[in-house]
Amino acid sequence: MTEKQQQFFVYLQKYLEQEGRAPSLRQAAEDLGVSHNAVAQMINQLERKKLIKREGRYSRSIRVLPRVDEKEKTKRVRELPIVGRITAGLPMYAQQEWGGSIMVDGELFPGKNLFCLRVQGESMQDAGIFDGDLVVCEPRQYAENGEIVAVLIQGEEATVKRFFLKESCIELRPENKKFRSVCYPFSDILVQGKVTGVIRHYDR
Repeated sequence: MTEKQQQFFVYLQKYLEQEGRAPSLRQAAEDLGVSHNAVAQMINQLERKKLIKREGRYSRSIRVLPRVDEKEKTKRVRELPIVGRITAGLPMYAQQEWGGSIMVDGELFPGKNLFCLRVQGESMQDAGIFDGDLVVCEPRQYAENGEIVAVLIQGEEATVKRFFLKESCIELRPENKKFRSVCYPFSDILVQGKVTGVIRHYDR
C-alpha cells in the first residue's frame, strides 16, 4: 500500500471498530481532509488489493478482509523493469536508459514480460494517466482500435495515446480536450505495447 492508502486503511479499521459501520464518503472526506473522489478511489484501490470488500458497488457495507500471510504476499511479488520515460503530451525522444524497477503484486499485474514507462505530460489525464505516473505495458507490436498503447514515432519519438487505424493513416488520439489527434503514415508508427495498468505517482 502507498502511505495514503495505509492511512486510509487504518482510519477505516478504527471507524468500523468504533461505529460498527463504514463512514460515508462525506464523513471520510471531512475526517481525512481530502475530496469525495479521493476517498472513492482509495476504497476501490483497497478492494482491488483484497484488503476490504463491499457488499454491492454503491453500498456502505464494507468488511475488512483477513490479511494475507506475509510469506504468501512475498510469493506474489514480482519486479517490473522501468525501461525509460515516455511522453503523454508532445512526443519526446525515446531514451532507452535503464530507469530502475518497481515491485508490484503479481495478482494485480498478471502477464508475461511486462514493463513500465514513466509518463510525462497531461494529454492522457482524462483516461486517468497523469504526469509522473508509471504505465504498465504488455509487449505487443499491434493494437486494436481504441486501445491505449505506447508507440514509437519514426523510430525515435515515443508517446502514449489511443490507437485508431484509418484507411490511409494511424490516428493517435489524446484523452484531453486541450490536445489534438494526430494522423501518421503507417510506416511512421511502431507499437511497443498495450497499456494494461497505471501506478499512480502522488508527488506531482
